[in-house]
Amino acid sequence: MLQKNFNIVLFQPEIPGNTGSIGRTCVALEIPLILIKPYGFDINEKAVRRAGLDYWKHLNLIEYENWEEFLRDYTNSNLLFFDNFTEKNYDQAPYLDNCCLIFGSETKGFPEKFYKDYIDKMYKLPMFSEKIRSLNLSNAATAITYECLRQINMP
Repeated sequence: MLQKNFNIVLFQPEIPGNTGSIGRTCVALEIPLILIKPYGFDINEKAVRRAGLDYWKHLNLIEYENWEEFLRDYTNSNLLFFDNFTEKNYDQAPYLDNCCLIFGSETKGFPEKFYKDYIDKMYKLPMFSEKIRSLNLSNAATAITYECLRQINMP
Protein backbone atom coordinates (compact mmCIF):
# COMPACT_ATOMS: atom_id res chain seq x y z
CA MET A 1 0.00 0.00 0.00
CA LEU A 2 1.29 3.45 -0.89
CA GLN A 3 1.92 6.10 1.77
CA LYS A 4 -0.60 8.94 1.31
CA ASN A 5 -0.19 11.16 4.35
CA PHE A 6 -1.06 14.52 2.81
CA ASN A 7 -4.09 16.72 2.13
CA ILE A 8 -5.42 18.94 -0.62
CA VAL A 9 -6.63 22.27 0.75
CA LEU A 10 -8.79 24.71 -1.20
CA PHE A 11 -8.77 28.22 0.23
CA GLN A 12 -12.13 29.89 -0.49
CA PRO A 13 -12.95 28.00 -3.70
CA GLU A 14 -15.34 29.76 -6.08
CA ILE A 15 -16.21 27.30 -8.84
CA PRO A 16 -18.23 24.22 -7.87
CA GLY A 17 -17.05 22.14 -10.84
CA ASN A 18 -13.41 22.57 -9.85
CA THR A 19 -14.14 21.55 -6.28
CA GLY A 20 -16.08 18.52 -7.48
CA SER A 21 -13.29 17.44 -9.83
CA ILE A 22 -10.64 17.86 -7.14
CA GLY A 23 -12.86 15.88 -4.76
CA ARG A 24 -12.96 13.08 -7.32
CA THR A 25 -9.14 13.03 -7.42
CA CYS A 26 -9.11 12.87 -3.62
CA VAL A 27 -11.44 9.87 -3.63
CA ALA A 28 -9.29 8.14 -6.27
CA LEU A 29 -6.16 8.61 -4.15
CA GLU A 30 -7.88 8.15 -0.77
CA ILE A 31 -6.76 11.52 0.58
CA PRO A 32 -8.81 14.18 2.40
CA LEU A 33 -10.09 17.34 0.77
CA ILE A 34 -10.04 20.34 3.10
CA LEU A 35 -12.19 23.36 2.20
CA ILE A 36 -11.76 26.73 3.88
CA LYS A 37 -14.78 29.06 3.81
CA PRO A 38 -16.29 31.19 2.49
CA TYR A 39 -17.11 29.40 -0.76
CA GLY A 40 -18.40 31.01 -3.91
CA PHE A 41 -21.17 28.39 -4.08
CA ASP A 42 -23.34 26.14 -1.95
CA ILE A 43 -21.45 22.91 -1.19
CA ASN A 44 -24.63 20.95 -1.91
CA GLU A 45 -24.91 22.44 -5.40
CA LYS A 46 -25.68 20.06 -8.19
CA ALA A 47 -22.55 21.23 -10.05
CA VAL A 48 -20.26 20.00 -7.23
CA ARG A 49 -21.99 16.63 -7.13
CA ARG A 50 -21.99 16.39 -10.94
CA ALA A 51 -18.23 16.93 -11.15
CA GLY A 52 -17.68 14.47 -8.30
CA LEU A 53 -20.23 12.12 -9.86
CA ASP A 54 -21.38 9.36 -7.58
CA TYR A 55 -17.99 9.39 -5.83
CA TRP A 56 -18.74 12.53 -3.76
CA LYS A 57 -20.37 10.44 -1.02
CA HIS A 58 -17.02 8.64 -0.54
CA LEU A 59 -15.03 11.85 -0.14
CA ASN A 60 -13.26 12.50 3.17
CA LEU A 61 -14.35 16.15 3.29
CA ILE A 62 -13.15 18.46 6.07
CA GLU A 63 -14.50 22.02 6.28
CA TYR A 64 -13.18 25.05 8.16
CA GLU A 65 -14.91 28.35 8.76
CA ASN A 66 -11.73 30.37 8.18
CA TRP A 67 -7.93 30.24 7.84
CA GLU A 68 -7.28 30.70 11.56
CA GLU A 69 -9.45 27.70 12.43
CA PHE A 70 -7.57 25.59 9.87
CA LEU A 71 -4.19 26.69 11.28
CA ARG A 72 -5.16 25.61 14.80
CA ASP A 73 -5.42 22.01 13.55
CA TYR A 74 -2.51 22.08 11.09
CA THR A 75 0.12 24.18 12.88
CA ASN A 76 2.68 21.39 12.71
CA SER A 77 1.97 20.48 9.09
CA ASN A 78 4.23 21.14 6.14
CA LEU A 79 2.18 23.87 4.40
CA LEU A 80 2.87 24.22 0.67
CA PHE A 81 1.11 26.94 -1.32
CA PHE A 82 0.57 26.88 -5.07
CA ASP A 83 0.04 30.09 -6.97
CA ASN A 84 0.91 31.75 -10.29
CA PHE A 85 2.66 34.74 -8.72
CA THR A 86 5.80 33.22 -7.28
CA GLU A 87 9.23 32.24 -8.54
CA LYS A 88 9.86 28.64 -7.43
CA ASN A 89 8.53 25.73 -9.47
CA TYR A 90 6.42 22.94 -8.01
CA ASP A 91 9.25 20.41 -8.31
CA GLN A 92 11.26 22.40 -5.74
CA ALA A 93 8.61 21.99 -3.02
CA PRO A 94 9.52 19.76 -0.04
CA TYR A 95 6.80 17.15 -0.38
CA LEU A 96 6.99 15.33 2.93
CA ASP A 97 4.68 13.38 5.18
CA ASN A 98 1.92 15.44 6.72
CA CYS A 99 1.99 18.13 4.03
CA CYS A 100 -0.94 20.26 2.96
CA LEU A 101 -1.11 21.23 -0.72
CA ILE A 102 -2.90 24.58 -0.54
CA PHE A 103 -4.56 26.26 -3.52
CA GLY A 104 -6.09 29.75 -3.53
CA SER A 105 -9.44 30.73 -4.95
CA GLU A 106 -9.81 30.71 -8.71
CA THR A 107 -10.10 34.47 -9.26
CA LYS A 108 -8.57 35.98 -6.12
CA GLY A 109 -5.72 33.60 -5.29
CA PHE A 110 -4.50 34.18 -1.75
CA PRO A 111 -4.85 37.27 0.48
CA GLU A 112 -1.92 39.71 0.26
CA LYS A 113 -0.87 38.73 3.79
CA PHE A 114 -0.10 35.19 2.58
CA TYR A 115 2.50 36.54 0.16
CA LYS A 116 4.31 38.08 3.13
CA ASP A 117 3.84 35.26 5.65
CA TYR A 118 4.36 32.25 3.36
CA ILE A 119 6.37 33.45 0.35
CA ASP A 120 9.13 30.91 1.12
CA LYS A 121 6.51 28.13 0.88
CA MET A 122 4.93 29.19 -2.43
CA TYR A 123 5.38 27.31 -5.69
CA LYS A 124 3.98 27.40 -9.21
CA LEU A 125 3.40 25.21 -12.20
CA PRO A 126 5.32 26.76 -15.09
CA MET A 127 3.46 28.27 -18.03
CA PHE A 128 5.36 29.28 -21.12
CA SER A 129 2.64 31.06 -23.08
CA GLU A 130 1.78 34.68 -22.34
CA LYS A 131 -1.65 34.10 -23.87
CA ILE A 132 -3.18 32.65 -20.69
CA ARG A 133 -3.30 33.96 -17.11
CA SER A 134 -3.61 30.66 -15.29
CA LEU A 135 -4.26 26.95 -15.50
CA ASN A 136 -7.55 25.44 -14.46
CA LEU A 137 -7.49 24.87 -10.70
CA SER A 138 -8.57 21.24 -10.86
CA ASN A 139 -5.89 20.46 -13.48
CA ALA A 140 -3.19 22.20 -11.45
CA ALA A 141 -4.26 20.51 -8.21
CA THR A 142 -4.23 17.08 -9.87
CA ALA A 143 -0.78 17.59 -11.42
CA ILE A 144 0.72 18.77 -8.13
CA THR A 145 -1.00 16.02 -6.14
CA TYR A 146 0.53 13.34 -8.35
CA GLU A 147 3.96 14.97 -8.04
CA CYS A 148 3.58 14.90 -4.23
CA LEU A 149 2.52 11.27 -4.36
CA ARG A 150 5.50 10.43 -6.58
CA GLN A 151 7.99 12.14 -4.29
CA ILE A 152 6.77 10.83 -0.93
CA ASN A 153 6.69 7.28 -2.25
CA MET A 154 10.17 7.25 -3.75
CA PRO A 155 12.30 4.40 -2.34
